[in-house]
Amino acid sequence: MVDILVASGNAKKLRELETVLQESSISDVVLHSLKDVAAYPEPAETGLTFEENALIKARAGAQATGMACIADDSGLAVAALNGMPGVLSARWSGTHGDDQANNDLLLAQMTDIALRDAAFVSCCALVVPGGEEHTAEGRWEGTLLTQPRGENGFGYDPLFEPVDAPGRSSAELTPDEKNARSHRGQALRELAQWIAVLAHQAG
Repeated sequence: MVDILVASGNAKKLRELETVLQESSISDVVLHSLKDVAAYPEPAETGLTFEENALIKARAGAQATGMACIADDSGLAVAALNGMPGVLSARWSGTHGDDQANNDLLLAQMTDIALRDAAFVSCCALVVPGGEEHTAEGRWEGTLLTQPRGENGFGYDPLFEPVDAPGRSSAELTPDEKNARSHRGQALRELAQWIAVLAHQAG
């Protein structure tokens, strides 16, 4: 049995990884969220890429708890904005995690811009105490809507229409539909091979 910390307090991320492990027939893994461990200082996300920030968070979790740690960094890359908001997605409006303000600012910046290509990007990192590190990246292509639609999801979901779900925003998909397509789901499925190795070694 191997204990793995998921460096997030978001229960949806934990369930998403649980689903991926079940799909991959990986057992002997116990997942823990940040709520399950003693609090430790949250590291500053100083990286310029999703991969750098994911590794910063995963390294901090592994060092603080002694467990293997999985962390992700993700955001929206808009073609007309040269890939921004990118790693600044969560604080695009200046206040971290203000989804409404971030969405409003992005829509205002994209007024009258015809090029609406965008992609959700996620990098997931697995860091094992002792130094072993693995990363995987997922990319979910789509277009930017001109107004929000849907009540599901969070962040920029109401503004994003995936290419593999035409006519609906990401916020109009069910959790299962989103998990099957999403950038983070893609990255986690790739990372699952290394989780399987850990589980096998521990068994």
